[in-house]
Amino acid sequence: MLGPSRERQGRAASDEAVAGCPVEETDERGRTQRATRNKDEGRGTPQGAPLSPLLANLYMRRFVLGWKQLGHESRFRARIVNYADDFVILCRGSAEQAAAAMRSMMQRLKLTVNEAKTRICKLPAESFDFLGYTIGMYWSWPQQRMVLSTRPSAKAIKRLKAKISETTRKTMTLLDVELVVERLNRMLNGWANYFCRGPVSTAYRAIDKHVENRLRQCLGGKHKHGGLRHDLYPNEYLHGALGLVQLTARPRNVPCAKA
Repeated sequence: MLGPSRERQGRAASDEAVAGCPVEETDERGRTQRATRNKDEGRGTPQGAPLSPLLANLYMRRFVLGWKQLGHESRFRARIVNYADDFVILCRGSAEQAAAAMRSMMQRLKLTVNEAKTRICKLPAESFDFLGYTIGMYWSWPQQRMVLSTRPSAKAIKRLKAKISETTRKTMTLLDVELVVERLNRMLNGWANYFCRGPVSTAYRAIDKHVENRLRQCLGGKHKHGGLRHDLYPNEYLHGALGLVQLTARPRNVPCAKA
């Protein structure tokens, strides 16, 4: 198993298309500025732009097709799974040889592999992160055994908690609580619509607790109460009267859609 990997440093397929698309960067002082670094250096794709996924898919299509045409898929019994420029190579043969072949192809395509995010992972002893999920072995209560499955990664949970904290910061006490709850609900529903596969209960409980306490703090600041004040703002009030989404009450491990 190889992955995940990222190769955003490849030469752009269309210099004209990339040149006019600015990249937003933050300097050492925390100031945001817009630049065209990819144009200046002649490398990379515009980060955050609608064109970026398209260019990444163009690069990866050449890589995936070449992988099959060169016989690497059958030679190493290795299949590529990718989303834009994030990919893993599912390998039943020699992972080391597959990794060497991958790097050779990337060099020929003038793409740069992000070595910090690329590693060989051997399942089921290890786990790896891909597209926000951690893939590994987990205990299944329905099956009463360890199974290969997915769960939201620690990084994905941390990012959501940071967004919740930002949405309930002190300056938000000036807003109507209904507006704050509406923003939180959009965020929570969107996150849970994506992270609904595998054993998600632990992640859902952690997020529910975080958003409940952050909303209590927001309400306490608004009404000049100290502390979290569970007596004034119990969970029943937050989820009932205010309508805050409760992730642990949502359906989990729903079946995937079939094309």
